[in-house]
Amino acid sequence: MLPGWVIFGSAVAYLVLLFGVASYGDSRPRDGSRAGAGRPLVYALSLAIYCTSWTYFGGVGLASMRGWEFLAIYIGPILVFTLGLPLLRRIMEIAKAERLTSVADFIAARYGKNPVVAMLVAFIALVGYVPYIALQLKAISSSVGSLVDTSQYAIGLDSHQLVDLPLLVTLSLAFFAVVFGTRHADATEHQDGLILAIATESLVKLIAILTVGVTVLYGIFDGPAHLIELISANQAAQAALSYETPVSRWITVIVLSAFAIMMLPRQFHVMVVENRTFGELKLAALFFPLYLVLINLFVLPIAMGGLVHFQGAGDADLYVLTLPLSADMPWVTLIAFLGGFSAATAMVIVASVALSIMISNDIVM
Repeated sequence: MLPGWVIFGSAVAYLVLLFGVASYGDSRPRDGSRAGAGRPLVYALSLAIYCTSWTYFGGVGLASMRGWEFLAIYIGPILVFTLGLPLLRRIMEIAKAERLTSVADFIAARYGKNPVVAMLVAFIALVGYVPYIALQLKAISSSVGSLVDTSQYAIGLDSHQLVDLPLLVTLSLAFFAVVFGTRHADATEHQDGLILAIATESLVKLIAILTVGVTVLYGIFDGPAHLIELISANQAAQAALSYETPVSRWITVIVLSAFAIMMLPRQFHVMVVENRTFGELKLAALFFPLYLVLINLFVLPIAMGGLVHFQGAGDADLYVLTLPLSADMPWVTLIAFLGGFSAATAMVIVASVALSIMISNDIVM
């Protein structure tokens, strides 16, 4: 187990660093060649907000039960960015011409900018997204709970306990999400600082999951050959790998994920509202599919390694954390925690910004 103060201190320090990155992004000049030199790469990285804590934790959990099925949710976005680029370009052209600031505005524009349609879309997004944000917060709470001894949960003195540690970390994230969301009053203004922060988080979670994957393969096990040998003798791992996902489920998830990468409020905000030029999208069409491949590269090895190492015990969703923790690798465990924390943080912040724009423009106004 890790000390509670290390977890809390690392989470707060990470959020402060993130805020500093956002402030730096906002302070940079917006004109000139130097200002826009790295913008396409930052934009491409920011699209990886698609990879939430479910990608980081839940993908491993699903792979431990159903093998390759976890890939379906990424095939749709890859197809959109490889085959559907003309469609994405058309969406962006419409959004820029109409000065649209949310997916609710975009759908309403197809119906003569009907305010009732915009309000309905905003309301549906609100109802659907609040539980989704809650899941991100729950993922953070669960990850903290898996790393800290229960005797260190409470903050306080003796019997007068004030608040438990998982709740404290979650509240810190909620506070910073509010701070991020209120930094800009103009919804039509490009939030360069926010996009730079999200791009940074995309790098953090990618580096973290790759670190855990390499550690599992070569630190806990003696390479891929050794892990494959152990998998062949493990019934749970064999059952997961031999699971046959119905074709109808593959098609359903692929189609839904293809629409999700375009129409989820957070994706629309980052991909369409924050886009400046079509050149940014062309780079993203190359970089984003590669990112999805890399972040899922070690999902199966981690899932199978967890089944073999823990013999089917424990929460498979948390194998990313519990595998290095059980191997007495505190630094790798802390990196893994920050990766999951980063995945949840990015989603909560941008989803909150996107929802606030829709609520203020389409429901309240």
